[in-house]
Amino acid sequence: MGTPRARRTAADVEKVVLLVDEHDDDEDDNSFKGHSSKRTYHHLLLLLPLLALGYGYINSWSFPFPSPEPLPPFVQDGIKRCAEISRPPPNLRDYDASRKRSDRYVKGTGAVWLKNGTVWTGEHHGEEVLYGADVWLEGGVVRKVGKAGDADFHELCREAGDADLAVDEVNLNGAWVTPGIVDVHSHLAVDAAPGLEGSDSTNSLKAPILPWLRSLDGFNTHDAAFNLSIAGGITTMLVLPGSAGNIGGQAFTFKPRWTAENTPQSMQVEPPFVINDEDGWVRTKAWRHIKHACGENPLRVYGNTRLDSAYDFRRAYTEGKKLKDQQERWCAAPKSQSEPFPESLEWEVLADVIRGNVKVNIHCYETVDINDLVRISNEFQFPIAAFHHAHEAYLVPDLIKQAWGPTPGVAIFANNARYKREAYRGTPYAPKILADAGIRVSMKSDHPVLDSRYLVFEAAQAHAFGLNFSEALSSVTTHSARTAGLGHRLGYVRPGYDADIVVWDSFPLALGATPKQTYIDGIPQIIKPHVVDKPAAAQEISREGNYDKEAAEAVESRGDPDLRPKKRSGRVVFDGVAELFVPLEGVHTAGVPSRVVVDNGEITCVGTECVVDQAEFTAIDLKGGSIAPGLISTGSKLGLIEIAQEASTSDGKAVDALNAPDLLDGLLVRAADGARFGGKDELFAYEAGVTTGVTSPISNNFISGYSYSFSTAAEHALEPGAIGSTAAALHLNLNIAKHSISTKLTLLRSLLAGNDLKASDELHTAFAKAAAGDLRLVVATSNADVIAALIRVKREVAPPLKLTVIGGHESWLLADDLAKEEIGVIITPSRSYPFNWNTRRILPGPPLSHHTLPAYLASRGVTVGLGIAEECDARLTRFEAAWAYAAAPDVFSKQKALDLASGNLAELLGLNSEARAADVGFVAYEGDVFSFESRVRAVRAPGRGDLDLFV
Repeated sequence: MGTPRARRTAADVEKVVLLVDEHDDDEDDNSFKGHSSKRTYHHLLLLLPLLALGYGYINSWSFPFPSPEPLPPFVQDGIKRCAEISRPPPNLRDYDASRKRSDRYVKGTGAVWLKNGTVWTGEHHGEEVLYGADVWLEGGVVRKVGKAGDADFHELCREAGDADLAVDEVNLNGAWVTPGIVDVHSHLAVDAAPGLEGSDSTNSLKAPILPWLRSLDGFNTHDAAFNLSIAGGITTMLVLPGSAGNIGGQAFTFKPRWTAENTPQSMQVEPPFVINDEDGWVRTKAWRHIKHACGENPLRVYGNTRLDSAYDFRRAYTEGKKLKDQQERWCAAPKSQSEPFPESLEWEVLADVIRGNVKVNIHCYETVDINDLVRISNEFQFPIAAFHHAHEAYLVPDLIKQAWGPTPGVAIFANNARYKREAYRGTPYAPKILADAGIRVSMKSDHPVLDSRYLVFEAAQAHAFGLNFSEALSSVTTHSARTAGLGHRLGYVRPGYDADIVVWDSFPLALGATPKQTYIDGIPQIIKPHVVDKPAAAQEISREGNYDKEAAEAVESRGDPDLRPKKRSGRVVFDGVAELFVPLEGVHTAGVPSRVVVDNGEITCVGTECVVDQAEFTAIDLKGGSIAPGLISTGSKLGLIEIAQEASTSDGKAVDALNAPDLLDGLLVRAADGARFGGKDELFAYEAGVTTGVTSPISNNFISGYSYSFSTAAEHALEPGAIGSTAAALHLNLNIAKHSISTKLTLLRSLLAGNDLKASDELHTAFAKAAAGDLRLVVATSNADVIAALIRVKREVAPPLKLTVIGGHESWLLADDLAKEEIGVIITPSRSYPFNWNTRRILPGPPLSHHTLPAYLASRGVTVGLGIAEECDARLTRFEAAWAYAAAPDVFSKQKALDLASGNLAELLGLNSEARAADVGFVAYEGDVFSFESRVRAVRAPGRGDLDLFV
């Protein structure tokens, strides 16, 4: 009887030892409602010494009985698995200030002494800023943060010298320093750039429930976006599978730093499984991650309605719970088992979710979807890390707090909305509303939906529209790190934390802020960075915008506020005008305008000598602001589409003019005939200073048809000024896959030459006018080889042709030829990214290249405009022009930068001919027109005699 007793005690002790971990639970991230594991865990800690003593005492007895039989291998293996599944949730207190070396340390990495920086540490709820501070990086971690001249830094320097360790001393001259940017929602390396069919591993399309898949298995280390993201300060990203199905698979955290091994596993941060020489593939103490999705994506891909999706989630979690219960029953009496430990490749991760060991990231937009998952989390008792996209989260913060366990975070876009019905109620004020409600907000990229290189721009927009600077910076650092389960080592400039640091050329939330250098694990990542000197004003902490009224309206209207202007006046006097960018005829101007008088929609007087009867005029103080031309938006289908994924809200696709076997059916579609007015994107754009849209027909055809210009303020097509031109330019598309490029260009040659093709008179007439230079031809392409072929066609067939390239991301390779032939370029979108093979040779701009694409083309004499890709981005047009100015002040004055989105576009889109004079109106801005802090206060829309007031 003694031997069984001794064996049983030893097993019990072994189980306790394996159960007990040396770390404590984090009260914020790892405590769950109704969960007593923490208390039990502490009791086990107290019992451990007694159990160990007892086991040692009993084991010392001498027994006359034979030695016990060894446990069968399957039981031994099962006991190890019991230890794994019984471990408490991963802990966020693994590291502290005494940590001197990272697990990701690269042997031979020197120390870095960053001197005299302005350091945003992330401490004190993001409010701490250290001026004139030094930061010491060594061993892959932050070793010291403090004031310049601190004796500790010199001691560290001496120690490094004694250890024969190189020290790179960098004088920052006051430059801003932050923790590395953490992207909590990325598809980088699974949706690799340039996009090719052979490298797309974003989604599996086998079934809506696929928890057993892993993004790690499709992580492409050759993604061209790695260096671009690093150039935006990205140091860590949570790479998720796509959202085609309800459970797309498991996600993993990575750093984009190149490693000597150059494998996906070597780029992981705290991998949940590692290869161990003794045991093979083993579970670590790190968090796991999984991707869920609900709403319209599973509906579109699999036909799963919300009813189907909710059932599929519950069915899947029933399997996970069943496996969890089977495993725990086995572990309750491992030595009495006759079968191996219960395993399931398909459902084991869901069992681990229910145990609280997996961060659950849920793609959910609408209230109904969020509510479904909150209920399911309570039914199966698992915590949710964050709701992603979550366009309606700002309407239901109390619902989010009802999720089981700690309150989930929310990971959202700043602007990207209305592309489908469940995104229709998105608002730029959501980050502020959620933060005020006590919800942890992270801004995210959904890379490559948004280029993660510009993730800080998302935080900057959130700040501009109401989120305070500490929360805005935290939304891409500390909050995102915590949401990803890495808040114990990332998200702060703090001793013991990973040496992931970004040095900026300006305050990180300033418009156009760009890294001077990005350090990952203490290693500088940008070789010979190109830096733009920014003015002193760009270094200052900006105030958040005051949009309390607009935010309240968004909530009160349940996400569908009336965006139409509420006030209007034909007679306005603007005081405090610092800059006037509107060309005037017959109006005397000299020096600082100070005062501008508008009567019946026209500027009638400029200057301090202007005298008006205040009783007859509406007075607006622009507080050092400016009056500029209304901006033009082009490149998207603004004015033809309200919700891109809802066919009934758009004009529909134009007929194919290359319709085999007849080749040409002669139809030349006019976008104006499908015009749609009063949409949210038009109205958001209008109140942001965009007065005119120019849009070509919705088409996947080579010959798209005629574009039209329209007022973003108009409510219907017959309103005065609603439509400016019904046939502004003729648009062709060389990006479509149907028919070869050579076939399309052969046809273009023939049409421009007036060859006798089987085509309608209208089509021949249009191309004859284009060949003579009487009709602007706008051709969509970005590939340099295709652009070169277009240049040859113009030279050989139609030298007078007025040609515009839209897209144009490789056009810099041909800048001199474009200038010589007077071919303009509308860069769309305005900041380049290698989306596909035809855009892979981009000019990235600082810090990777001296020039941006707009600046380089303009410096070579090319007329340049800026376009957008999606309708929702129209409201950001001014910011894009400001970005071009901030990145190249030696090339663009403010006037020239504004021309990129106004006068230049009017010319490049055919709006400046005598028959179609462009009327884009004008806009009055309070504050610097190129500052996030400026606001539109009044707009005179095309064709109107009065102004809409936003005061």
